[in-house]
Amino acid sequence: MSLPIPTWETPFGIQLWPIFDFVASKLSQGKFVPSEFLFINGVTPLSTFPEAAVIIVIYYIVIFGGRFVISTLNLPVIKLNGLFQIHNLFLTSLSLTLLILILEQIIPIFHSGGSYYSICSPNAYTSKLVVLYYLNYITKFIELIDTVFLVLRQKKLTFLHTYHHGATAWLCYTQLTGYTSVQWVPITLNLAVHVVMYWYYFLAARGIRVWWKEWVTRFQIIQFIIDLGVVYYSTFTHFVYKYSGKMRDCSGTETAAVVGCLILTSYLILFISFYITVYKKSGNASKKVKKA
Repeated sequence: MSLPIPTWETPFGIQLWPIFDFVASKLSQGKFVPSEFLFINGVTPLSTFPEAAVIIVIYYIVIFGGRFVISTLNLPVIKLNGLFQIHNLFLTSLSLTLLILILEQIIPIFHSGGSYYSICSPNAYTSKLVVLYYLNYITKFIELIDTVFLVLRQKKLTFLHTYHHGATAWLCYTQLTGYTSVQWVPITLNLAVHVVMYWYYFLAARGIRVWWKEWVTRFQIIQFIIDLGVVYYSTFTHFVYKYSGKMRDCSGTETAAVVGCLILTSYLILFISFYITVYKKSGNASKKVKKA
């Protein structure tokens, strides 16, 4: 029996989508069939602005309200370490699954159409990718539970953490409803980073120390640099086409383009600041202590 050989059309040697379609259909008892899924604004769950906004607002009420209640009543620390491990292992597996499925779809598109086609052509916004983009969007609400664990453990809530979780859910919503073909770039990079990040959290919860902790933040910074290069290009291309007609258009709404540029830019600035504060300044401080 010969092993499956990867090709540009089947990057992993076999077609994974039919397997995903079958498994998802069976697990949901026919309520969610990926091959039959249609994202319709106002019909699909969490497809409208009020729905997404309400959940994000509830998220902030729960975490800040919960922290206030815990500190006011002087409640004990609730670790829930076993549940925390399951949460991180689940998100590691989910991120890896979505990453592989999106790569299976986008690699043939990129190979046959080229870089411009894959990030700007409306034809690159396929029905299968929409399913995966929607599932990725849903995971951003599941990831909000990260902060609930921090609150229960009475850990410090940083601006970066709380802002990043709420803004990412909002970012994914704008790109999904804005029909941007370019969104596969930040989504795949984000999923790749999350595979590493949630795996690190899982290991840390088990008491396993790893040498590559600092690289999690480095990967996030590299991710945003690449994201901004591609997103700035696609946004620039669209507006040049709109006002001068000298370049080819790039698909997607202008709202999605502007929101994407603003949020990703803020991420890069905040994560670089975080990296300098946590790793560089603390490293310099420890060196001074050793010298003393």
